[in-house]
Amino acid sequence: MTMTTRTRIARLRTLGLTGLATTGAAAAALTLMPANAQAAEMTQAHTSTAVTATGDNSHTAAKSGYANNLDGWIKQSLQIMKAKGIPGSYDGLKRNIMRESGGNPSAQNNWDVNAQKGTPSKGLLQVIDPTFNAYHVGGTAHSVTDPVANITAAANYAAHRYGSIDNVNSAY
Repeated sequence: MTMTTRTRIARLRTLGLTGLATTGAAAAALTLMPANAQAAEMTQAHTSTAVTATGDNSHTAAKSGYANNLDGWIKQSLQIMKAKGIPGSYDGLKRNIMRESGGNPSAQNNWDVNAQKGTPSKGLLQVIDPTFNAYHVGGTAHSVTDPVANITAAANYAAHRYGSIDNVNSAY
């Protein structure tokens, strides 16, 4: 095997192509991102501090008792949603997150109609800024890319528009 062939094989091994046929354009683009780039983005996102709605940065996933990962963000969002009367389930949230962003809280869609109008979809559930601002839930950071704030605002939007995030099975 030549060095070029080995390099190509190594690169192909780092690409996560699972589920490409069933994912949307945003998830497909993220799926094709080399795994080491995804890991770097996730590490950066995981180590950033979430800013609360009051503006301080004393609230992190670790301090909330939840893991600072997708499972923890969903569980923390569900706790807030329950307190605020926003319907949704773990499975409904995770299914939509995986379709929309592949679980990457830094995901941003720079090519769809929203992006062409200057408001790209961002975060785990690909929310545009005006929707995030309209459906932001108090007690979460006022940042569209904060994982818990993004999930909770998107679930709030889906509840108002579709009855629950659980009823969303495609781009919304």
